[in-house]
Amino acid sequence: MTEITPFTLRVGRVLTSAFGDVLGPSEVRIGADGRIASLAPVSVDFLTADEAGALLIPGLADAHDHGRGLRTLAFGAADQSLETWLPDLGRQPRIDPWLNAVVALGRLARNGVTAVNHCHNTQDGRALLVEAEAVSRAARDVGISVAFAWPFFDRNPLVYGELSLLAARLPEERRAGVLAAAGGMRDCAINFALFDQAKAFEHEGFTLQYHPVAPQWTMPETLAAIARASAADGRKVHTHLLETELQREWAYAHHPQGFVAWLDELGLLSDRLTVAHAVWLDVEDIALLAERRVTVSVNVSSNMRLRSGFPQVGALLEAGVRVAFGLDGMALDDDEDMLRELRLVWHASARGKALGKGLDPRMILKGALEDGRRSIVGEDSGGRIAPGAPADLVLLDFAALSADYVMPDPDPVRLLLGRAQSRHVRRVFARGRIVAEKGICTGIDLAALEARLIEEARRYHAMSFSGADSITEMQDAIQNYYKCGCHLIGGVNRP
Repeated sequence: MTEITPFTLRVGRVLTSAFGDVLGPSEVRIGADGRIASLAPVSVDFLTADEAGALLIPGLADAHDHGRGLRTLAFGAADQSLETWLPDLGRQPRIDPWLNAVVALGRLARNGVTAVNHCHNTQDGRALLVEAEAVSRAARDVGISVAFAWPFFDRNPLVYGELSLLAARLPEERRAGVLAAAGGMRDCAINFALFDQAKAFEHEGFTLQYHPVAPQWTMPETLAAIARASAADGRKVHTHLLETELQREWAYAHHPQGFVAWLDELGLLSDRLTVAHAVWLDVEDIALLAERRVTVSVNVSSNMRLRSGFPQVGALLEAGVRVAFGLDGMALDDDEDMLRELRLVWHASARGKALGKGLDPRMILKGALEDGRRSIVGEDSGGRIAPGAPADLVLLDFAALSADYVMPDPDPVRLLLGRAQSRHVRRVFARGRIVAEKGICTGIDLAALEARLIEEARRYHAMSFSGADSITEMQDAIQNYYKCGCHLIGGVNRP
C-alpha cells in the first residue's frame, strides 16, 4: 500500500455525521496516519467554484454483500423466489476469484462505499483458502475496508429439511447425487482450522468474521461453537436470518418456543452479531434483538428482487435496534448505487403512514454511515468527520444536487436522501487515500478488468456450461417440496 501524503481539502459544506452539524465553508486536513488532522471554518472567498459546490460526508458502509463482480442476471440467474433462485446460481461461470472480487469492490468504491461486509460464496468449496486470499488482495488493490465473512455451511443443502424427500421428486438417476450433497459439506472442525490459516491474509483493509451462513444452513453445535469463539476472541459474527416466509415456516415448525430466542440460548445474540435481511421477525424477536444490541442489515432491493418481503425498518428503529443497510450484490438497477438504495429504504419504509413525513432521514443516514461501519470494522471513531476520525470520506457534487433549489439555504440531508446518486460522487477517500475520482478507481483499471471478467465468463460458458435442464428440473422439484410442506416435517409444531 502506498504512503499517505498529507493534504488539505476545502469544501463548501460538511455533514459531520448523521445527526451532526452541517458546516459551511471548511478546510479539512488529512494527516499521514490516514486520519483527519483538523477541521476548521474558512472564508468562502478562499474556495474555488468547484470547492464551494461540494458537500463532504463520511464514507458509506455496505453492511451485507456477496462480491458479485459478475452480476447474477449476466449469467442467467433470473430474479425469483430465493429458494428457486439458489439453484440458478449453478449457471455462474468459473472465473478468477480475484477478478470477481476486485471488480465488485471497485464498483462499490467508485460509488462512495468505503467499508463492506463480504459474505463469501465459494465457487469451489475445496478452494476456500485460495478464494479468501484472492479477496484479500482485491481489498488491498481497491483500498477500501473489507470484512470477509467466512462461511460455515454444514446443514440442509438444497432445501430446509430432509434431502430424501427432495430426491424422491427427481428422476431416479439423480437421487444418489442429491442424497450425497450433505456428505460434501465442510464440518465445523475443518472450517475452524481453515479459518485459523486464513488469518494470515488479514491486513489493515481486510479482516475475518465468523459467518454461519444462516441458522437453517448451520448445525446447532456449530452455531454454539461460533458463539463461544466470538465471545473468546471478540471477532464479529454475520449471518442471514429469516429472509423468506418459507424460512419462517421452517423455523416455527422446528423451534416453536421462538427461533430468535433459541439462537439466544445458543449464545449467538450479542453486540458482535449482525443479521442480514430479518424480514420475517415478530414483535418478540425485535425486542430481543434490541436488548442484545444486535445489528440488522436491511437489504431492500434484494428482498424485492428475490420476492422475500419487506423488512420492518420502522419497527426495528422504534425498538432501538441498530439498523444498517446492504446491497447484497442485488441492487435494484444492478448498479451498486448505495445512495439510491438509501432513498428506496427511506421512501418504502414510510408505507402505511398516512400523515407526516415518515422516518427521519437522519435515521437512515445513521445506518449507512455509522451502524453499518461498526458492524464491519468495529468501533474506530469512523462514520463522522472530526479530528482524529479515519479519513473515510465522500465528496459529492452538491451544486448539481441543489441546482434548482429556490430557497437560499439548501438542506443537504433532505437532498442527499431525496435525489443523490452515484453520479454525484466526485471523489472517495478510504483511510486517507483517494480510491476513486470522477467515477474512476485510482488503484485499478476497473473498465479493463470488467471487460476481462466478461470475456473470461463468456469463454467459460461457451466451453463448459450444459446444465440448464438439470437446474430447471431441480427448481421444479424444490417448488413441489415446499408446496407439500416437506420443510415442516420433523417439526414439533406446524404453523
